[in-house]
Amino acid sequence: MPELAEAETIRRDLVAIYQGLTISSVEVHRSRSVRRHPDPADFVRRVRGRTLLGAGRRGKYLTLDLDNGDVVVAHMGMSGQLLRAEPDEAMVKHTQVRLAFVGGPDLRFVDPRTFGQMWVSSPVAGRIAELAHIGVDPLDDPDAERRIGELMRRATRLKPLLMDQSRIAGIGNMYADEILHEAGLRPDRPATTLSASETGRLYRAMVSVLEAAVRHRGSSLADEQYRDLFGRIGGYQQYHRVYAREGQPCACGGTVTRVRAGGRSWYFCPGCQV
Repeated sequence: MPELAEAETIRRDLVAIYQGLTISSVEVHRSRSVRRHPDPADFVRRVRGRTLLGAGRRGKYLTLDLDNGDVVVAHMGMSGQLLRAEPDEAMVKHTQVRLAFVGGPDLRFVDPRTFGQMWVSSPVAGRIAELAHIGVDPLDDPDAERRIGELMRRATRLKPLLMDQSRIAGIGNMYADEILHEAGLRPDRPATTLSASETGRLYRAMVSVLEAAVRHRGSSLADEQYRDLFGRIGGYQQYHRVYAREGQPCACGGTVTRVRAGGRSWYFCPGCQV
């Protein structure tokens, strides 16, 4: 599933390519992909003819800002991709939604498993009701360090806390492991045991890992399911230090270990994470 870094990579490309363009037509090929609407025609009606003013992000969610104040929200789910395509280019299998633009390329939502979705929302005072539950964004909140520090008072293990979207936005299984390794903290460490210096180190690791991942245009794993707007795989997986590296050496001289917890694999180095 695309996480914060992958969503931010796509967001920046959306702004560069589509900002200022008008949506000329909309096709919905599977109603499940716009399931928050009463029917696909409602989605089409609210999007067609609107001009895209910009693109935003809330954690793993992307938002397309329309000229009437509405936003199109897109969530990739497990397998979704937003892809740029020429208008005359044949649609690939599992293309669920197609947005055509005046004088520009198509934007196509491809989603084989249809866990992702798109919908139109009307923000109130800049707040999107459907995304109100999302927590602090490590890269997009000027008060993030203080707010994340306050979360460390919670009696929960660090990795589940980092992945709790209602607390911290956009971090999933992969980046939680990488962040905790950079911070030198075990994933099962109770948050309440962190010192002030360790809390600061954790926040800096969040910013460092996520910014590096964005610079390398996200991470694509073995299935290469994540693709950027141009259909290209990311590059940050080449720099992963622990994720999916069970049994491989850590830079500290230790060995990366995998444990199962909460139905997921947790990767860490017992030699340098305490």
